[in-house]
Amino acid sequence: MSLRLPFAALLLLSTAGIAAEKGQPPITAQTSLSGGPLDPLQKKLTLDTADLQIEVDPVREVINGTATLAFTALEKTNRIVVDLDRNYTVTSVQVDGVDAGFANPEGRMTITLAKKVAKDSKLSVKIVYGGRPHTAPRAPWDGGFVWSKTPDGQPWVATAVQMEGCDLIWPCIDYPTYEPEKITLHITVPAGLKAPSNGKLLGVDRFDDGRSTWNWEVKRPNLYGIALNVGPYEEISGTYKSRFGNEIPMFYWYLPGEKEKAEKLFAEFAPTLDFYESVVGPYPWADEKVGVVETPHKGMEHQTINAYGNEYAKAPEGFDWLFQHEFGHEWFANQLTASNWDDFWLHEGFTAYMQPLYGRWREGDGRYTAMMLASRTGIQNQSPLVTGKPQSAEDVYERSPGRGGDIYTKGSWTLHTLRNALGDKAFAEILRREVYGRPDPAPGNFMPQFRTTPEFIAIVNQVTGQDWQWFFDVYLYQTALPKLTVNRNATQLTLKWTAPNGKPFPLPVEVAINDVVQKVPMTSGLATITVAEGAHVVVDPMSRILKQDDAVDAFQAWKTAQGKEKRPNPPLQGGSGTAKP
Repeated sequence: MSLRLPFAALLLLSTAGIAAEKGQPPITAQTSLSGGPLDPLQKKLTLDTADLQIEVDPVREVINGTATLAFTALEKTNRIVVDLDRNYTVTSVQVDGVDAGFANPEGRMTITLAKKVAKDSKLSVKIVYGGRPHTAPRAPWDGGFVWSKTPDGQPWVATAVQMEGCDLIWPCIDYPTYEPEKITLHITVPAGLKAPSNGKLLGVDRFDDGRSTWNWEVKRPNLYGIALNVGPYEEISGTYKSRFGNEIPMFYWYLPGEKEKAEKLFAEFAPTLDFYESVVGPYPWADEKVGVVETPHKGMEHQTINAYGNEYAKAPEGFDWLFQHEFGHEWFANQLTASNWDDFWLHEGFTAYMQPLYGRWREGDGRYTAMMLASRTGIQNQSPLVTGKPQSAEDVYERSPGRGGDIYTKGSWTLHTLRNALGDKAFAEILRREVYGRPDPAPGNFMPQFRTTPEFIAIVNQVTGQDWQWFFDVYLYQTALPKLTVNRNATQLTLKWTAPNGKPFPLPVEVAINDVVQKVPMTSGLATITVAEGAHVVVDPMSRILKQDDAVDAFQAWKTAQGKEKRPNPPLQGGSGTAKP
């Protein structure tokens, strides 16, 4: 998701059930699952573009929408299946201008065509719908619409739907790889309100009654990243001159009365952007904008309009952790999107790791190491990070025993261990190939990438010229951490790796002997070195390796026994970013 908590305050993941606000029907199992199994008929289509006209009525807490969807048939078909929350009443469906029959019993709407269409046929589907959307019980973790008020009582509306998906807002195919090439949004709001959204602003239409329609266009958007934001916003804007030679517009929409705080947050945009461009590569949406909007929920990585609700909190690291995290998802969730939610860690683990790397970029290795160690006790090891089987977002993030928090912390520590094993140069090339599909990204020469964990492993192997499957077999596909046993006698030090299920784990280990550090090869998972009697020995002195730790295990057990292990909100991101959590 989107959100995670700061490294100094990582929380355990709580189990959240399917919830509904009072007076609303319960959300169906189909609608609650984003990225669940595709209907066989959905596999026969691509969603090429979408045009969404949505009017938001904050007083009645309803929306009215018209969605025009362009499809291409990949094979013969006589039906179209889209996902749409059954909270909405659908009043009309037309295919190529002709009325069509439809049914939407559980939130997966089947549209019947007048006749079967051939492969490669182009179809235009117009769906008119409206009603009261599901109100988010606990945004961003349990999502939907947030109907709120500003401190002076004006309407303040936002959406956050990572766990449940795009079908809580508009008719779509709620699966990560069904991103359209383009979406245009026409958001109509009452007098005095603005509607910042995804992509590039095409213009604002104003009506005699005071209403206005905000017209946006966004290319290749992450589906759960489409967002509605409505409020009496004020705006700060500027231009970033990129190290790649292009200029990037930056915008922050904030509530009135917060100008000084807003300006301080906006001042973080440029250096954070410079970090990501220097460490990862070009900002992916430079021809649209860097956009952030203040929201009544904590946050979410909505593409080019990241939600920010951290209330301008200060942190010892000296930067706003929530802004930095959500912004990182522009690379790891929006540019690089997991092909299936089983690979959720590709969003959250990478974005979480960017936070201590940002600390290192700003202040050096001391800050980096402090931030890494602060997160270590958050790793729970209740289930593997990756199963190798298709999963919904909720399967990964919330279901017991779950791996929700670990997709951040264990994912981050896995990357920390990998970078220290490979070195910065190789790790940087791996990042570029993973995110952009090439080692030499520059503005205009790359497209969004869909990724799986096996593809990431293949990139590591390609860059290093070595087979690192053993490394990921242990850290990603096993629950328990590798254990390093250390034995010493008068003249020798013996190190032995024991990995779960007897897996091989030949990871080299640094050893400091009287403050002189040497790297010990562990080709067979076992090594013995000579150590002078009385020498002071520290194994892994810079904490470069994620491994089982007796002190951490004892601390976690003590906290649980003392009843001090509260179970509040999951780490934000969701991570989506609250990660796209």
